Amino acid sequence: MTTLWDTTGSAVVKELAAQRRTGGAVLSGVALTLVVVADEDRVAEAEEAATAAAEQHPCRILLVVRRQIEAPVPRLDAEVLIGGRLGPGEAVVMRMYGRLALHAESVVLPLLAADAPVVAWWHAPAPERLQTDALAVIADRRITDSSIAEDHLAALRTRANDYAPGDTDLAWTRTTAWRSALASTLDAVSGRRGDSVRVQGGRVEGDPGNASARLLAGWLTSRCGCEVEVVEGDRRPGPSGVGAVLLQLDQDEEVTVRADRHGGALLTQPYRPDTKVALPDRPLGDLLGEELRRLDPDEPYAEALEAATGVQGLAARSAEREHVWFDPARPDDGDDRRRTEGDGAAADAPTVPGDSVGTDDVALNGERNADEPADPSAPVA
Repeated sequence: MTTLWDTTGSAVVKELAAQRRTGGAVLSGVALTLVVVADEDRVAEAEEAATAAAEQHPCRILLVVRRQIEAPVPRLDAEVLIGGRLGPGEAVVMRMYGRLALHAESVVLPLLAADAPVVAWWHAPAPERLQTDALAVIADRRITDSSIAEDHLAALRTRANDYAPGDTDLAWTRTTAWRSALASTLDAVSGRRGDSVRVQGGRVEGDPGNASARLLAGWLTSRCGCEVEVVEGDRRPGPSGVGAVLLQLDQDEEVTVRADRHGGALLTQPYRPDTKVALPDRPLGDLLGEELRRLDPDEPYAEALEAATGVQGLAARSAEREHVWFDPARPDDGDDRRRTEGDGAAADAPTVPGDSVGTDDVALNGERNADEPADPSAPVA
């Protein structure tokens, strides 16, 4: 591992190439580039999850930590690792300070693996509009996690309003075991009957404010063609927010899948003995690894998100995203720009000084008029 303090993107690229020549490439190729955006207090979790996912899918890991955006001087600190603590492949951990953090793509783009798809994962609150983050625009697949938000339901609505094919959510991935158990149970009923099964209603017992519970109910609603609600359960659910699922079938039958608090679930169906299946709480690395298995649009997630939020037409949206610059230090300008773009007119580009005089002031304090003095106390010429 090599640590570069107060460095540049070019120096990071050169160091990565030097380590590859010196130590030899540990992997002959990578399946993708995984760009991870994490808050400082979540870096350890992000590193552990990315390492576990890299064991399943050889990839180059680029971890972006945006720190102190308000710092007056941009700075980049980077760790370059090959075959180190982040797995057998190549990894770069970048901590960005000042305005550089708002232009993380300027450092990330030269580090992308050649001819490999890009997956971006936010182990942090994601932007309300992923178009305002260039890392989302360059990614072929974008992974967020509504469970990180304080208000899960508001986060789901945000993701629905901003959805584009290629987006997915780890809150959705947490329902995989439940969806598998329910699908296998209905298959067993269909096999016993020798005919198809029709679901006429049901409910999800758990936490109505949990994103995973809402997405599971949305998936059942979209697939079964009937309303499935989330109701408060009599027991505290696990991380998935689901304690039990009850489905009412035709022919006056009912099936139930109920978690047993021991990493499993009890399946109950007519004319069959009760069956136990594994339903463990999966670690973050397993969830991330599952999402890296596919890079095409996740249509079942889009359908579940539609049913959970009421926002329609998600799958019909364009998969292409166009970057929209947004400065968090000047949110009003971003609102004006979005309104202007919505009217079909081009947004004004930032003013660039004609010479190098005063460029530091512009970089630190924003643009100023040509007639405005750099020092407010100085007389105007």
